[in-house]
Amino acid sequence: MSMDLKGRHYITARDWSDEELEHALATAADLKDKFHRDEPTPLLRDKSLFALFFEQSTRTRNSMEAGMTQLGGHANILTPEKLQLSHGETVLDTGKVLSRMGHGIAIRNCDWGVGNAFMRDIAAISGVPVINLQCDMYHPCQALADIMTVRETFRDEVHGRKIVVSWTYAPSYVRPISVPHSEILMMARMGLDVTLAHPPEFKLLPEIVDVARADCARHGTNFEIVDDMDAGFAGAHVVYPKSWGCLVTEPDREAAVAHIEKYPGWICNEARMKLAAPDAVYMHPLPATRGQEVTDAVIDGPQSVVWDQAENRLHTAKALMALTM
Repeated sequence: MSMDLKGRHYITARDWSDEELEHALATAADLKDKFHRDEPTPLLRDKSLFALFFEQSTRTRNSMEAGMTQLGGHANILTPEKLQLSHGETVLDTGKVLSRMGHGIAIRNCDWGVGNAFMRDIAAISGVPVINLQCDMYHPCQALADIMTVRETFRDEVHGRKIVVSWTYAPSYVRPISVPHSEILMMARMGLDVTLAHPPEFKLLPEIVDVARADCARHGTNFEIVDDMDAGFAGAHVVYPKSWGCLVTEPDREAAVAHIEKYPGWICNEARMKLAAPDAVYMHPLPATRGQEVTDAVIDGPQSVVWDQAENRLHTAKALMALTM
């Protein structure tokens, strides 16, 4: 851990250089090896993390809480109703207090048009690092675990391999677009061919797409957008089908849900997996809506690496905390 990242915020992976991200991935691999050898890693002994969750969470919360315990520290898991935020205390006052009492702040706030700005406001006045546990724009912790998983799966031979990040059907509510944003950014940056597949209403922010396209050009790889799920899956080595809302094109939530209902056929099933490369793997950040986003045969089948992804959330979270706190 010779590279000094102490005190650095991790709000989007774009805040870190290529070399810094590689250092984080190497640290995660080392911590994973030690975890499986049951070797103690008390790198944050007696340190405290304040983790503020505005939404429910399984993998993110437990990766941070278990990760801090395994690093020798403690995570305080906070929700707005447990703080004076719910009674009108300002974001800045809350951030100042927490940064004076602990060694790191982590935040999950996916409220569209609010979450990223909320984190940036706290980071601007915080004396300790702020880690983005998912906002309306980015999910950088997920993306870091995902590229770790892709590299493990293909033994680091990832340059020019095709990933398709595809929209899928999942009704009921409008999901954030932070996962597809961070996925195309990370995978393009790491040298994969990137295909983005979605119906016309489910576009991502053009400035995010432009950055991913530029990174593919820098690596001499391909970037394309298609409006056909089958075309996206064709020849892909990594398939990443994930539902997200049409937040960019449709501000009305009821209308956004109605758009979702137009495309029930956008599901990852056995037939679509056969369109991908023979050694293709299925990825999903979880929770996956079974029977709508993906069939049981795929998510539980031999091509699924979702459980490796979920485990790697722990190791990458530990790396981020160990390096920054």
